[in-house]
Amino acid sequence: MKISKLLVIISLLACMCMPATVMAAKPVVIGLQGPITGSWAYEGEMAKQSCEIAAQLINQKGGILGGRMIELRIVDDAGEPRTGALAAQKLVGQKDVVAAISTYGSSICEPASNIYEKFKKVNIGYGVTAVRLTQRDFKYFFRTCGRDDSQGAFFAEAVPAKFNAKRIAIMHDNTAFGKGLAEDTKRALKEMIDAGKVELVYFDAITPGEKDFHVSLTKLRETKPDVWYFTGYYAEAALLITQARDIGITCPFVGGNAAINDEFVKIAGPDIAKGCFMTNEPLPADLPYPEAKEFLKAYKDKFGEIPSSPWPIYAADALNIIAYSVDKAGSTKADVLADYLRNKVDGVPGITGPIGFTGQGDREGVPFYLYVVDDKGNIVVSK
Repeated sequence: MKISKLLVIISLLACMCMPATVMAAKPVVIGLQGPITGSWAYEGEMAKQSCEIAAQLINQKGGILGGRMIELRIVDDAGEPRTGALAAQKLVGQKDVVAAISTYGSSICEPASNIYEKFKKVNIGYGVTAVRLTQRDFKYFFRTCGRDDSQGAFFAEAVPAKFNAKRIAIMHDNTAFGKGLAEDTKRALKEMIDAGKVELVYFDAITPGEKDFHVSLTKLRETKPDVWYFTGYYAEAALLITQARDIGITCPFVGGNAAINDEFVKIAGPDIAKGCFMTNEPLPADLPYPEAKEFLKAYKDKFGEIPSSPWPIYAADALNIIAYSVDKAGSTKADVLADYLRNKVDGVPGITGPIGFTGQGDREGVPFYLYVVDDKGNIVVSK
């Protein structure tokens, strides 16, 4: 018998005799789908880094299921609906992927979640707030972030009173997220509108990806709003506020929770961004939990600064709650994991606070704050 054949036989016999605990030490693979490239790459990179830190912290503590490490597998959806579906298809085609963290942008998540549902893969959205996503009776879809209707209700409660505003303008971008938040805010304001306390003087859309918004802004200026709410994304928000100030729109600008981050300040410039407001879930620096302090220290140690928006942290918490549920349920099977997430996860400590899910898969108890860009270009809680 040749030596090479003998070595193969010895190797096979060794594997057959290997203890089950050793053979079971293969990693638990969790997928991350996000905009690693494209117009939202800034957010995608922070989500990637956040999930890397979350996995690192779990692995440093011994992993899950008696010593199995977490492996993060990343696919890029470029922030586009079509590539979102393709990214999901890529992850479901990899049989060792236990579950997916998916994604930034409701319009990208929607087609992707259809794929995950079809192929019975647990997926947890981290930056997807459109209400309808959890109204489809899906078994495998969850989210760690809040919903647009909660943010719309917060705007109606806080913003008109803050600015003593009677004339309100709402502008969106026709995306699933932007239009959904605008419509949910409009519904939240209805009682005040019917009572004559406020007037909705402008409700219209811009086209995302455009660079010149002067036509839309001129129409908005003619309505003489006391406050202007933009429910789209940060790239357009920075151009809008710059062009608005150029043509004499001076009313307070309030962005939704995708409109203002450090990149917004960078594009608009600190002088223009100063005094812009935002309705948002708590930013990373404002999270009081011990899990947040541990995570942010590890993140800063590796990357030099902490994330400037909440979405990457929700991605990290999606990874954490997947790992926690796999460990506690003692299984990587999709049906077991989905059932555990929906019925057993309740008040589990997370970076963004206690984690639990409704029967629909929504995160329970997400708060909102009003933020403002200060004189130094920092985004801080408005007093």
